Order: sequence, then C-alpha cells, then structure tokens
Amino acid sequence: MSGTCTVVIPTFNEEKNIVNMAEYIRDLYPDFEIRFMDDNSTDNSKQLIDKLSDPKTKLVTRNPKERGLAASVLQGILEAETDYFMTIDCDFQHPPETLGDMYKEMEKGYDLCVGNREDRFALGFVRWMGSWAFNILADLYLLSRGKRITKDVMSGLIAGRTDKFQPVIRDNWGELEMQGWKVLLDLLKFGPSDLKITDIKYKFGKRAKGESHLNPRVAMTTFNQLGRVGKLLARIYGKMYGI
Repeated sequence: MSGTCTVVIPTFNEEKNIVNMAEYIRDLYPDFEIRFMDDNSTDNSKQLIDKLSDPKTKLVTRNPKERGLAASVLQGILEAETDYFMTIDCDFQHPPETLGDMYKEMEKGYDLCVGNREDRFALGFVRWMGSWAFNILADLYLLSRGKRITKDVMSGLIAGRTDKFQPVIRDNWGELEMQGWKVLLDLLKFGPSDLKITDIKYKFGKRAKGESHLNPRVAMTTFNQLGRVGKLLARIYGKMYGI
C-alpha cells in the first residue's frame, strides 16, 4: 500500500500565488493533503483557499504570537496525519513537479529526501556565496555532533517520514529556531544520527508573483542554529547590519 502525504506550505500574504499553487499541486497529486500554514496574512489568502472548497486543501491561521517561517513548517509537520510530509515554498521557486520524485524516494524506505538545487547561481552571486559558506559551517557543526549531513542543508524543499520527525520536533520544541528559514538544519541537528537520507536535483526558479520576504535578519537567525560559534557570528552579523 502506498504511503499518504501532506504538503506543508508556509505562507504570509501570498494571495498572488496561493490559488495557483493549490490547484497545481492538486492536479499533479490528487491524493496529497495540502496545508497552508499561514502567519496571519493581511490579504485575501484565507478567503481564496476557502472558495476552492477542496476538503484536502486547508489554510491554518497560526497563533500571531508564534510567527516565523520555521515555526509554520514545524507546526505543519506536527499536525500532519499522513505517512510522509513535504515542504515547499508558495512562490514556485521550488517546482511542484519534484514532489513526485521525492515521494518515490520516500516509498523506497528513506527517512528524509532533500531537494538539491542544481544551479545555485540562480540565487544571484551574493546569495550563492552566502549559501556556499553557510553549508560548509553547517556541515562542520553537524559532523562535530555526530549527525548526518546533506548536499544542501539550506534547502527548503524536503520530504520526511512523519513518525520519524514528529517526536524530534515535540521533544526539542523549546530549542528549535522558530524565526529562521532553515528547518532542515534543526531536523538534522536534533534528529537521529542514523537517518537514511537521499536527495534529488531540481532547478531553482524565480518567484512567480509577489515580493520576497528574505531580509538580513533571516541570515542572523540561521547563524543562531550553529551553537556557540554560530551565535558569535550572529552577533557580528547583526552589528554589521544594525539589527
């Protein structure tokens, strides 16, 4: 019997993309559950999803006191009632077609499947350099803790076994970075050391519509996930950008 799956999509003011994303995923994967974990958007996101009248597609309005992309994703994983969960952005930079490939990998018995960006220069040179440098720091940190590493720890396109990661999230909730964007790093940091991990390549696209929510504060919160050295780098980074 094939495993069931929930697609977790963090959102904030994505009315220009949210319906297209919901319909696109539904057309590709009729049996998948879709959960938009919304950080109290001020646009029409909720009304637009409600109008779809799709019982497998829901928008969850989250607690305004617990805002953050990571917090949205982590809550979505905790609420999943399926065998697998997948995370994807709402702006189409992650191609929904890759979810099918990730699902096939999960069906092979892996605990985690990570989307590995094929052409990271699509991020722009500055973001590519930052991603490259952070991946090295993150890998060294994870290895020092005896944890598994991946080819792209910065990836937001991931799939995992729900029963494997829900306990990890629940048991370490108070220590997880909620404001940052790099959920994968915490899943590896606090997860078992014997995870069965695979990856797939995908082409990182451009945002379809709307504005990016990326800002310098995101990078600072990501550094905070790397222990004492990371917290020191975060303070230095914060002073550089006046955060």
